[in-house]
Amino acid sequence: MDVATSLLQGFAVALAPINLLWCFVGVFLGTVVGVMPGLGPPATIAMLLPLTFQMNPTSALIMLAGIYYGAKYGGSTTSILLNVPGESASVVTCLDGYAMAKRGRAGAALGIAAIASFIAGTFGVIALMLIAPPLARFGLAFSAPEYFALMCLGLAMVILLAGKSLLKALLAMLVGLWIAGIGTDLFTADSRFTFGRTDLLDGVDFVVVAVGVFALGEVLGNMETREGAPMLPVPKGLRNLLPSLTELKACRFAFLNGSVIGFLIGVLPGAGSTIASFISYGIEKAASKHPEKFGTGVPEGVAAPEGANNSETGGALVPMLTLGIPGSSTTAILLAALILWGLKPGPLMIQENPTLFWGLVASMYIGNVLLLVLNIPLIPLFAQILRLPVYGLYPLIFGISIVGVYSASSSLFDVWLLAGFGLLGYLMRKLDYPAAPLILGLVLGDSMERAFRQSLMMSQGHLSILVSRPIAAVMLGLAAIVLVVPLLKNANPWTRTRVNEGGGAP
Repeated sequence: MDVATSLLQGFAVALAPINLLWCFVGVFLGTVVGVMPGLGPPATIAMLLPLTFQMNPTSALIMLAGIYYGAKYGGSTTSILLNVPGESASVVTCLDGYAMAKRGRAGAALGIAAIASFIAGTFGVIALMLIAPPLARFGLAFSAPEYFALMCLGLAMVILLAGKSLLKALLAMLVGLWIAGIGTDLFTADSRFTFGRTDLLDGVDFVVVAVGVFALGEVLGNMETREGAPMLPVPKGLRNLLPSLTELKACRFAFLNGSVIGFLIGVLPGAGSTIASFISYGIEKAASKHPEKFGTGVPEGVAAPEGANNSETGGALVPMLTLGIPGSSTTAILLAALILWGLKPGPLMIQENPTLFWGLVASMYIGNVLLLVLNIPLIPLFAQILRLPVYGLYPLIFGISIVGVYSASSSLFDVWLLAGFGLLGYLMRKLDYPAAPLILGLVLGDSMERAFRQSLMMSQGHLSILVSRPIAAVMLGLAAIVLVVPLLKNANPWTRTRVNEGGGAP
């Protein structure tokens, strides 16, 4: 009853005209930021932060949070239409979203992404409202060994992203881990794999690799055909612009999977939406009756990662508001904003600032509805991008990629790196190496190494710390099962014979 009363008071705050306006401004800016690769919500919020000092803290937080979760919506658009991930968590959406666009189902893919985002975003808000304090305490049980085990579980998902060859997927993942190791060692301050270039001391930006391998690699691969690449089919009629009932029915468990996984991983400080989207996609594929179709344009392959990506937002706010611990760069900036406004995030945050907390929660309900209303009618407009002829579309993709990478770092060296990774993406496409495992290794490599070395420092060099703690041991066990079971299936002569005979799964 207290929660219902508090929520009603929150709606009274969020529905005030000025807060409604800032909520709309936030989600609109977030959608635009999500579409642009490279800019991202942390940079946008940091740029706008000085403008909020004269604002009411509740209004300012409603707007900044709108940018945060609005960007998650926008990131799927370019992933589906252009194979250009707007942010790291949208990489997995490229796999089936772009494949659906190739089959003339771009509108349906955008619709599924919007609906999954709405459902998962709403789930994240409800969970934030009801179970924030106990989950925050669970998050505190995670230390370096648990994070290392979580990264191992995420890395084990490479099995599910492997495609035709597990060996090629593992090699791609190792390349991703190597790229993650480039730069300055945070523990010893030594430079690693920089080849004498000072530009590489800060490492290689994820956006450079993802945009190069996915977007430029795809464009270069299509440009080499003598007759020119076929244009992507433009969806016609309302039926092809929106997902069908059959597609929505196929996504019903993916909506749930993405919502729960995204929120739980969001609660863990430092885990992030990228690993949430990869794990959600992997679980959906593992539980599917037709896992072999993933990567060819199945709607569940869009719904699961997009749901996890958006639900993670609600989860990430839990440790920030209730413990004062930021889980990502975006929540770190939001935390700094709260402190600058004179607020004290922590266990007493909800009791001491009920207007701000419940106003924020209610505004996220409203913001998710605004995003759905804003994005569904825009699907026909976004789909018109596919009408561009190849000689107009490819320069557009090149332009968006270069502007996105340069705007993130203002470095011409990064533009040259982008060209290099574009060539790498082209070669991987030609030699049939999957790109997703490379991105997975790159995203998790740095965090995994840091967690591993911190674990060894905690145990004074004893590896037993990784299996002596219950949560870490369970997650390492799950990772081992994920890795070993498919290998045993392939080693089973009866199964192998059935596959060779085209028997497939029963």
